[in-house]
Amino acid sequence: MKKSNYSKSVVISVAIHALLIVLLLWGADFTFDNKQPVGNTIQATMVDPAMLNQQAQQIRQQRQAAKEAEQARQDRLEQQTAALETQRKAEAERIRQLKADKLAAEKQTREAEKQQQLQQQQALEAKAKAEAKAKADAKAKADAQAKADAQAKAEAQAKADAQAKADAKAKAEAKAKAEAKAKAEAKAKAEAKAKAEAKAKADAKAKAKAEAKAKAEAQAKQDAALNDMFSGLEAENAQRGGARGKHIADEVARYGAIYKQMIQQNLLVDQSFKGQECKLTLRLSANGLVLNVSQLAGNDTLCRAAKSAVLQVSEFPMPDNPDVVKQLRVINLTVSP
Repeated sequence: MKKSNYSKSVVISVAIHALLIVLLLWGADFTFDNKQPVGNTIQATMVDPAMLNQQAQQIRQQRQAAKEAEQARQDRLEQQTAALETQRKAEAERIRQLKADKLAAEKQTREAEKQQQLQQQQALEAKAKAEAKAKADAKAKADAQAKADAQAKAEAQAKADAQAKADAKAKAEAKAKAEAKAKAEAKAKAEAKAKAEAKAKADAKAKAKAEAKAKAEAQAKQDAALNDMFSGLEAENAQRGGARGKHIADEVARYGAIYKQMIQQNLLVDQSFKGQECKLTLRLSANGLVLNVSQLAGNDTLCRAAKSAVLQVSEFPMPDNPDVVKQLRVINLTVSP
């Protein structure tokens, strides 16, 4: 907008100077006197002095009028020139003022832009400081959290180590007890085997009578073994005490009797099993399916017969009580016909 005003002022100034030049040219005297040709002819004329004086007076008046008109014209030109000069000076002053205003406005704009840039720079610096502070706070918080996590991890590791040490100790004690029990059972088994061999030698003298008697005795022992195969589990449940523990123990005993009857129906007893023993572990699913039957110890032939009897059952009935089901899912079975 300011640039447009400046251009407009320049155009007006040029127009005024052009008008002044036209007026000066217009006021100039470009008339030429028509001179009469000069000849050699001389004509004598009678001249009236009064007329001559009158004509002279008229010429003087005409010259004076012309002089006054010229002076008036010159005065008008000077006035017009002065007015134009005054207008030119005013226009020049106005143009100068416009330039000064433009320079001041540009200076003010530059100052405003500089101030704005300064404010933007200050805002950016403040933002950078805030971001740096936030980053430092976040790092401090992360370091504190990492330190707390490391401490918690160390405490958990120490606790796990202590538990592992306690478990190892308990396992070692259990292993020692199991080894002592195994030694005692091996000793008892050896004694039983020696007695059985001695008895077999004595029975060999009366083979026919002994076979019938041995068969009856074997059947009786098989029934006794099947009746006792869940005795260990029932004893463990009985130690729980209380009404709930007693209920669980009763349910385990009841289902144990059912299982014994189902296994007994499929167990084939041979004369060679006499004096032998087999220990099995049964693993059942939650719905009673036989998942696995593994031999722990004992005579291989007897264990195969016992495993076959269990697998023929295939699926055992399960109670609704989950605590009882839990007790029945892993069963240690001892068979000694």
